[in-house]
Amino acid sequence: AAERWCARTPFQLIAAEETERRMDFYAEPGVSFYVLCPEAACGDGFHVWSESEDCLPFLQLAQDYISSCGKKTLQEILEKVFKSFRPLLGLPDIDDDAFEEYNADVEEEEPEADHQQMGVSQQ
Repeated sequence: AAERWCARTPFQLIAAEETERRMDFYAEPGVSFYVLCPEAACGDGFHVWSESEDCLPFLQLAQDYISSCGKKTLQEILEKVFKSFRPLLGLPDIDDDAFEEYNADVEEEEPEADHQQMGVSQQ
């Protein structure tokens, strides 16, 4: 799953430690993080962290996602990390789904507001 994700992103899987269940990722310009995978038997969740002071604040979104309810897959967590690091990677920091939903809400509200105003002005 990690290798497939790396093929679609600027990140490279630079180390994988089976005994520690740890995967280290790196992308230019100096963006690095690691993921600790849960042990199947113990039920703990994933953990993401960076040893880089510059990268650590950007991981907040992914860390919040991991700590939220529900079971997460490695793929979902890596996608959140990628989204978190978009500004550091020089990529646009947009959430297409949220943007489209927001625009749809705005478009729906405007006609209703117009109708209400017209109704008041006609009376």
